[in-house]
Amino acid sequence: MTVVVTSVLEGCMRGIVRFSQGFSSGIALVVLVLCSVELGSAQNSLREGDPLEFDAPANWAFPADRVAPTYGVDGMVTTIDRVASEIGSEMLRRGGNAIDAAVAVHFALAVVNPEAGNIGGGGFMIVRMADGQIDALDFRETAPLASTRNMFLNETGDVTDRSRIGHLAAGIPGSVAGLWEAHQRFGSLPWKDLVEPSVALAEGMIVHERLAQSLGTHAEKLQQYPATAAVFLANGQPPRVGDRLMQPDLAATLRRIASNGKDGFYQGETAELVEAEMQRGNGIITREDLAHYRAVWRSPIVFQYRDHTVVSMPPPSSGGVAIAKILNIIEGYDLRDVGFLSRDHIHIWTEAAKRAFADRNSYLADPDFVSQPVDVLISDEYAAARRMEIHPEQATPSQQVQPGLQRGGNGGAPQEGEDTTHYSILDNDGNAVAVTTTINSLYGSLVTVTGAGFLLNNEMDDFAIRPNTPNQFGLVQGEENAIEPGKRMLSSMSPTIVLDATGHVRLVTGSPGGPTIISSVAQIISNIVDFNMDLDDATVAPRLHHQHFPDVLSFELNGLDLNIRSALQEMGHTVDERSGYQGNVQSILVLPDGTLAGMADPRRGGAAVGVRHVREVVQ
Repeated sequence: MTVVVTSVLEGCMRGIVRFSQGFSSGIALVVLVLCSVELGSAQNSLREGDPLEFDAPANWAFPADRVAPTYGVDGMVTTIDRVASEIGSEMLRRGGNAIDAAVAVHFALAVVNPEAGNIGGGGFMIVRMADGQIDALDFRETAPLASTRNMFLNETGDVTDRSRIGHLAAGIPGSVAGLWEAHQRFGSLPWKDLVEPSVALAEGMIVHERLAQSLGTHAEKLQQYPATAAVFLANGQPPRVGDRLMQPDLAATLRRIASNGKDGFYQGETAELVEAEMQRGNGIITREDLAHYRAVWRSPIVFQYRDHTVVSMPPPSSGGVAIAKILNIIEGYDLRDVGFLSRDHIHIWTEAAKRAFADRNSYLADPDFVSQPVDVLISDEYAAARRMEIHPEQATPSQQVQPGLQRGGNGGAPQEGEDTTHYSILDNDGNAVAVTTTINSLYGSLVTVTGAGFLLNNEMDDFAIRPNTPNQFGLVQGEENAIEPGKRMLSSMSPTIVLDATGHVRLVTGSPGGPTIISSVAQIISNIVDFNMDLDDATVAPRLHHQHFPDVLSFELNGLDLNIRSALQEMGHTVDERSGYQGNVQSILVLPDGTLAGMADPRRGGAAVGVRHVREVVQ
């Protein structure tokens, strides 16, 4: 492994005071100690050369020669669902910008992708306008005002399932407020025109294979709540492909949103229906909770990776910080020399991820409630110090990988549900939008608001239900993410935009997958920046994940050759093959000639739809 080492002592010393403001004296002490040692930091850029084409392992399900991007010249939309992608693309054709298309896509997904698309959940948006303005919009759910720290524990202090199923599991939805806020700042087409396509879908849509399969697989769960079964299981049976699914209550809710904007959801009839549903099921969301909800504009996480600029979400998303940590650590290695998915490449990646998640799990939470050392965590100096901990031939046991700053923190964040969805949009003017949204688990809390027709999230499970005690996934959840009224739960969602050396958009990307979102997005970026992969190769390449605890390196089914697995085990890594696949990355890559390549991940499908597209391969 080749490492380029430079001295960062002077810059590190200059940063001590700035980095330590607002935190205990332990931070300044640790930074000072780190400054006293030689810190490695690689500044080398990827060497010029042909794009890398990886050799797929035997039996790999997604060989690159059997998938291809969609190419367009005047705009691109890529989502989990072709109908939603077509609707977004149509808004671009009508002269709307990327934000207009995002509004239309989001409401369409609430109809055609009810397992994750939503108006009853929340999410995050990264915006990069053509004039260079960048913003991060936080429309994450919040805890109801009546929430209490131990609300999901029973009389003996044990964790119940009430944070995952039923009315009490729901946080205050943020999606409608978020899309309204984005449109108020950046939209160009009339709001009503953007919501109307989703109204038409809710009035009656033809069920396609993906939706039929999802509803069929989860029919037993959906039957637990009568209002949910009434929407999705007519006569007790899930719809079949080609059936017409009509959602009149949802259509009425969407009409109120179309006519009255944010107030059509958080006030009036819809708010009354939500409160009535809560009272019916012993939930705690009130009209007051809904009326007080606000989406928040935040400063995005921005960092340099080789000669690129990465823009991602700040807390309460952990995504931007963790991605920065992983990439900043591996920047110290010439990965092209190391070799893609070689033993050393995977070792470097795994050790970087362990350290990123150790810090992620200990320090990050809602920034309106908890002060956090974000500037330290995403700095090159801190990454260089963490990099020095990595042994070139030996895995570091996770119990020996501690959070790197001597401040608070104990354990980690909960395992976010994997059933999220992401969409990426780029318009003809160069405005870019990346949005990741979720209701947490598949179909959220399973509760549909009677008379309003939409599913509620179960995001309360993303809080630390019982701090400092292992949860059902073996993760120890920290005090920073404990339940408090009005607080936003920590997330892994990582909508991300990457700029090239000239400051122009090169990549718009994101994924579902709970904590694997961070791993998937970071690997897509590395595949493109480090290995100069084409978008199809970068997307279909096998993915890895390590989240500090449990101390397991997981990889996709048939994703690694046996000899590589054995070599990693000899280094001390515990290696585990998934039974399936990781993530569903939806990406847009700007090619050197300005052509747009859009790619819906073949792992779960979807569609990229270009405006005035020059050629298209349908997956």
